[in-house]
Amino acid sequence: MKDVREVVKEFYTDAAEAPKEALCCPTAYAKEDIAHIPEEVLKRAYGCGSPVASASIKEGEVVLDLGSGSGIDCFIAAKKVGKSGRVIGVDMTDKMIELAQGYLEKVAENLGYRNVEFRKGFLEEIPLEDESVDVVISNCVINLSSDKERVLKEVYRVLKHRGRFCIADIVSEKDVPQSVRDNPTLWGECIGGAIKEEDFIDIARRVGAYGLNIKSRLFYREVEGVRFNSVVITGYKFIKGKECVYKGHYAIYNGPFRSVHDDDGHEYPAGVPVEICTDTLEKLTSPPYEGLFTIITADGETVVRGCVDEGGGSCC
Repeated sequence: MKDVREVVKEFYTDAAEAPKEALCCPTAYAKEDIAHIPEEVLKRAYGCGSPVASASIKEGEVVLDLGSGSGIDCFIAAKKVGKSGRVIGVDMTDKMIELAQGYLEKVAENLGYRNVEFRKGFLEEIPLEDESVDVVISNCVINLSSDKERVLKEVYRVLKHRGRFCIADIVSEKDVPQSVRDNPTLWGECIGGAIKEEDFIDIARRVGAYGLNIKSRLFYREVEGVRFNSVVITGYKFIKGKECVYKGHYAIYNGPFRSVHDDDGHEYPAGVPVEICTDTLEKLTSPPYEGLFTIITADGETVVRGCVDEGGGSCC
């Protein structure tokens, strides 16, 4: 088989020139999210989910879309971040970048502002500076890389402290046969390069991501006896201090489980105060843990769902 990158580039160059219905997203976008986007872009929505909808994008944020294709997710994000925000799409296929750039002015006209740009680049070598992005999204693209760990390392590199990613991708329920891996068409169709869901999660944890969460899981296809699912996965970046500092803060897990463990191996039995360091205090009062714990600070304040109640009770 040819180099994977060249196979994928050829496949999606063709897909840019003529829409491929078989590649179109199996989940529908909300009408209000795409009303400002030209029909020709929507015809080339080659994804497997809607990461923008699950990313909780806020006004003013900087969003990076990996494998931006015709630009649909960038254009949706452009509306969510507003005039004060910024969206960057990265793709390695010249025809896709050309296609997306061709609709920049129309989208800007419909929105009343322009806040999107497209750059040529590879997933494994993202052309952005360290810690420059609030949110990374990607729609059915990481499976197209033969080095997924390098891709996720790059995602982690460009995210800011407490930044997050929301990735829609195809994963398998068991190991993919070599015959499928060797099929160029199946690579282009997001099957040949898929890995098991648990392997994807393991890689994300290895590169440093925490708070990993499967937002959705839908059956996609079955090939040679292997079931493939479309999943949306979220995760966060947290830059730890050089050492753990304890100042008398405590966390109480609110339930419903008997106990839980965090990504650093701390155990929190339900209803039991556990002393935590200042890093963990910041984590547990922020997404995705916000609201799962009651925090008793060193000065006796109670924090519930990220807010402070000086009277010691619930305030949210």
